[in-house]
Amino acid sequence: MTVDAHHHVWDLSVRDQDWITGPELSPLRRNFTLPDLEPQARAAGVERTVLVQTVTVPEETPELLSLAEAHPLIWGVVGWTDLTRPDVADELARLRALPGGRHLKGVRHQVQSEPDPRWLLRPDVGRGLAAVAQAGLVYDLVVVPHQLPACAEAAARHPGLTFVLDHLGKPPIASGGTQPWADAVRALAAVPNTVCKLSGMVTEADPARRAPADLRPYADTVLDAFGPHRLMFGSDWPVCTLAASYSDVLSTARDLTAGLGESERTAVFEGTATRVYEAGPSG
Repeated sequence: MTVDAHHHVWDLSVRDQDWITGPELSPLRRNFTLPDLEPQARAAGVERTVLVQTVTVPEETPELLSLAEAHPLIWGVVGWTDLTRPDVADELARLRALPGGRHLKGVRHQVQSEPDPRWLLRPDVGRGLAAVAQAGLVYDLVVVPHQLPACAEAAARHPGLTFVLDHLGKPPIASGGTQPWADAVRALAAVPNTVCKLSGMVTEADPARRAPADLRPYADTVLDAFGPHRLMFGSDWPVCTLAASYSDVLSTARDLTAGLGESERTAVFEGTATRVYEAGPSG
């Protein structure tokens, strides 16, 4: 079984995706729904997925939970809530009590958009992270490289919370460089309650540098740092369609992990995601 640990859906008639701006992202300015994804996922051998939030509004997460309740392909949801609200624990409990609330596996915030590189270390955010841990959920990190040191410090401060790094921390693939990202991602991986998604690489790459050989230095870095049992595949559909089809993203990930043993590949494409997200309240 293959688990896709990271994808999105949206309907622009329900809500704008205000992050879709500029000509480069214009192909994403349309609806992407589960009926669009499901045949592609099934054809690729994907049997369950994790649906991840896209916008920081409270209405989205209940909608994603309801969608997960109605569709067996979606196994888990990583939603959003304001970590700084004083009643965040009550809000997480409310979400879990909603239709589909059993599918809530984690929480995410667009930290990459926060101007403070140490946002995760703010006291009010720390209280929110503690509530996420207390609720038995995980915390997904969508960050850029200069924010990785704060991620490592936050993970060390909250040893009871699993931190999931999305998209390898967005390394500078387009430029072909690896530093200081590589050192920072290794420092994060040194904190034991962290894992990483093998996702988002094709859209970080220059169009001329999207072959597996171009992506391999970045995949090898996280494989070496986290190990396959702390690494999980994610398609990042439909964002990935800016650069590659769903099946091509999956085949690229398989190429990049072809040197692993069978049990290690099983971890990347099933076991890690199952272990990490199954640890949530509906496990």
